Amino acid sequence: MLVYGRNIAIEYLKKNEKVRKVYLQEDFRDKNLILAIEKSKIPVVTKRKMELDQLANGVHQGIILDVEDFRYTDYEDFLDEDDAVIVLLDHIEDPHNLGAIIRTCEAAGVTGIIIPKDRGAEVNATVIKTSVGAITNIPISMVTNLNQTIQNLKNHGFWIVGTDMERSVDYREIDYSGRIVLVIGNEGTGMSRLVRESCDFIARIPMRGKVNSLNASVAAGIMIYEVFRQKG
Repeated sequence: MLVYGRNIAIEYLKKNEKVRKVYLQEDFRDKNLILAIEKSKIPVVTKRKMELDQLANGVHQGIILDVEDFRYTDYEDFLDEDDAVIVLLDHIEDPHNLGAIIRTCEAAGVTGIIIPKDRGAEVNATVIKTSVGAITNIPISMVTNLNQTIQNLKNHGFWIVGTDMERSVDYREIDYSGRIVLVIGNEGTGMSRLVRESCDFIARIPMRGKVNSLNASVAAGIMIYEVFRQKG
């Protein structure tokens, strides 16, 4: 998998992630990154900007890394933390939304993220780029069945809090003490019916504007920080 951008490169090199090869623009001048690459003894290929543009599907800032495919975590590894906060994404489709949510989760200290195997964005170069390197610092699990996963989490003492504008309560009125799973629904259709029915609470974020919706990553950020505000 090819990932790109200076912040991404810094995080991969800092974490000693497996990097097979580095592609550098011929006039690349970031001395700190060049030194880190040299210390890691990673093979370097110098290319013209136009050649890097063809490799990267976005702004590469003169550096592209050839890395191993992203390694997902078993979500049961999340279950050992007494006061865990898990974010479960119910078929988020936009990789930019996924990357932004990952960035917020890492910043806030979320225990882990769960995404579905089908009908949703998976971790790719765009997601990694949007997360600005945060993806190397937070575990992400991919599961085949969200509903079974939710039931298993309930059996381990988690409260499930979904997000929707219908038949819901103000998100600030919910008690987030204990082990929490926050469910963020699809950008267009929200939570699926079975996932909604599995929730213990349905939260809404009050809005006073004429456009009665929020970007999924913005809604996730508001919810995540309310959970941690209450937890202190």
